[in-house]
Amino acid sequence: MAKNKLAKFAEMDTLSNVFQPRHEEIFRTDYKLKGKWNAGVFRNNHPVILEIGCGKGEYTVELAKLFPEKNFIGLDIKGARMWKGAKMAAAENLSNVAFLRMYAELLESAFAPEEVAEIWITFPDPQMSKARKRLTGTRFLSLYQKILRPDALIHLKTDSPFLYAYTAEVLKTNHLPATIQTEDLYGCGYENKILGIKTFYEKQWLSRGKKIKYICFSLNNTVPLTEPDTEIEKDDYHSETRFMNTDGYLRNNQ
Repeated sequence: MAKNKLAKFAEMDTLSNVFQPRHEEIFRTDYKLKGKWNAGVFRNNHPVILEIGCGKGEYTVELAKLFPEKNFIGLDIKGARMWKGAKMAAAENLSNVAFLRMYAELLESAFAPEEVAEIWITFPDPQMSKARKRLTGTRFLSLYQKILRPDALIHLKTDSPFLYAYTAEVLKTNHLPATIQTEDLYGCGYENKILGIKTFYEKQWLSRGKKIKYICFSLNNTVPLTEPDTEIEKDDYHSETRFMNTDGYLRNNQ
């Protein structure tokens, strides 16, 4: 396993659609591509869509295939996962896909104000004990405010009842409008080819009877955000069943 990861890391360095800023290039300083993703990477003026916590990059790649008139960037810190999506995009000659390996906390160093037109957050760790690490918490939403266009949408897909309920409370507390909000995406009758994209693990969770939740909302880019003062019931996100392969054997969370 370690050798396989090392091989993927080495190949990542050779892929033209992968960007891996060194610490000194992005920490407390502006990355060289900040404000220049369109001109310097995609060579067009199409909207830039960001997937935060892209994992294997499946969603990023599928969105890019559906919308060639938009540019997509998958962001994650785990390069061994991201390798798969980067390889898929390269093999299919998708010129509107890039992958950025960095911590989401440093978004403001990588993107200029209003450079991002839309954000996708697909199946993140709900971080039930750490509000500051939740990708739909006010800390991260405040970061998104600094890089998003005023009319931008944020999409959350999750199988975690906790994260869904928490995000709904964040919206309610801060009077943020939700365009779509459902606890059962595939059972509510809402047909949408974008939302129909399913990652490998999403298919597994559906096969086990888990319901996929979805919220689409927008931010007011000028208003300070407040954390909800509500106790949210924790779920079984870290239970053994979540980390089993389809054959019933435990897998590593990788």
